[in-house]
Amino acid sequence: MGETARRLVPPFQGRPLLGWAGPLLVALFGGLLRFVRLGEPKAVVFDETYYAKDAYSLLRYGVERAMLGDAKNPVADRRLIAGNLDIFRQCAEPSDCASFVAHPPLGKWMIGAGEWLFGLNPFGWRFAAALIGTLSILVLARVARRMTRSTLLGCFAGLLLALDGLHYVLSRTALLDVFLMFWVLAAFACLVVDRDRARERLVAWYENSPVTPHGPWLGARPWRLAAGVCLAFAMSVKWSGLAFAVAFAIMSLMWDFGARRAIGLKRPYAGAWNKDLPHAALSFTLVPFLAYMATWTGWFASANGYGRNWDQATSSGPFFFLFDSMRSWIHYQWQVFTFHSGVRDYHQYMSDPWTWPLLFRPVSFYYPADVPPSACGASACAQAIHGVGTPALWFGALLALAGTVVLYVRRRDWRAGAVLLAYAMGWLPWFYYALADDRTMYLFYMLPVVPFMVLAVVLMAGLVLGPADAPPTRRAVGAAFAGAFAMIVLINFWWLQPVLTAETLTQTQWWARMLMRSWVTAAPK
Repeated sequence: MGETARRLVPPFQGRPLLGWAGPLLVALFGGLLRFVRLGEPKAVVFDETYYAKDAYSLLRYGVERAMLGDAKNPVADRRLIAGNLDIFRQCAEPSDCASFVAHPPLGKWMIGAGEWLFGLNPFGWRFAAALIGTLSILVLARVARRMTRSTLLGCFAGLLLALDGLHYVLSRTALLDVFLMFWVLAAFACLVVDRDRARERLVAWYENSPVTPHGPWLGARPWRLAAGVCLAFAMSVKWSGLAFAVAFAIMSLMWDFGARRAIGLKRPYAGAWNKDLPHAALSFTLVPFLAYMATWTGWFASANGYGRNWDQATSSGPFFFLFDSMRSWIHYQWQVFTFHSGVRDYHQYMSDPWTWPLLFRPVSFYYPADVPPSACGASACAQAIHGVGTPALWFGALLALAGTVVLYVRRRDWRAGAVLLAYAMGWLPWFYYALADDRTMYLFYMLPVVPFMVLAVVLMAGLVLGPADAPPTRRAVGAAFAGAFAMIVLINFWWLQPVLTAETLTQTQWWARMLMRSWVTAAPK
């Protein structure tokens, strides 16, 4: 490998087999944590009351339908736990039972896949979240390895994600955020691979062809196309994926600019604009649009979706069907947008985004009031699922993010810039909704940035470790530092795990795990 190749595409450390074996073992560990007792508690937990039932409705009807009961009288929830699947409201016309839903359908389809495999029960509706949470550990370990060229640091990243409390809880409940996180992370991973592949082609051209001012067209870039699909799927789970889509598209193009400049072309920016931008436009506009629309197939194919207007759409031939269907769909999207802009209802576990990195206000997913004293052998018992990150990891990540800022400012390290950009896109847009709309928000909206918090920690650990040829003493000290941090996170996670999984505790044991008073007191009105 020549000097140009080493500079643009540094070699990996260690054996390729270990590059897969290590991350797979870490993912297996995280998967065991997530799947053990997955069906417990046997209850409809927090917003599972929406998504588990909507997923079943998609399986049966292709669209979401209205359910029996309401928040004050959850008839459908009680029937589900009793094994009775008669949960849909009866209407004179099926279209009268169409249910308005605030999020696109893909996340619910994914939940529905678990229900199709294992039935409409707590294990079934949580299966997809646990599987996706486990896969995200593998993806993060692999992308961290690629970014650092170190299998050790890749496994370190996967282990930290496996031990994060918020990731753990949302991997064990049928909510949408774990799916959003996964598709954002998958898109990022695809773009990192695309960056390497593009640079490899650029180096091969530079070493074997006459050099031109603009450089070559780099050919088809399937990893960037895959990233566009993943970003579309992120938006098809929750619209907050849009911020990542815009940012990642700009980031990928900037990487193209940087590659052509780094190889020494005379006109690198014009070359990237002419040679790379057309493919980028395809990858980040047309492909995501088609993938996003494909996730709405059930709504387009059914007469019973909310706002579908089927009778009018089918009254005047196929062209009018397409035109009127799109008009109805766009109107539906506008209704969803206005709904999100107007969500201001008080919730006792709501919080503002500037408090999220410090874990001031977690969300109580489950806390039954009728746990008998005999369950724990004390005068008062408790079971709880607390949606909260592992404090040791989150507070360490804050320091690491500060270090990442310094790393980017001083060295223009592309890895630091990418991590900071992803963190900003998952956190800062919520400030607008807090300040302009006073919207109801929750800590678990931060889940999509948790992998990037871990990557910030990994980058700092890599600085402490030093390069592969660093003095043994430095490598040993760096490994000890990273190992000590991982051990602290592990102990912190182990201590919190009972209140992340609804294990039965005494009231005293439960209180000991409430590390801040704000974890249990109601949010101010």
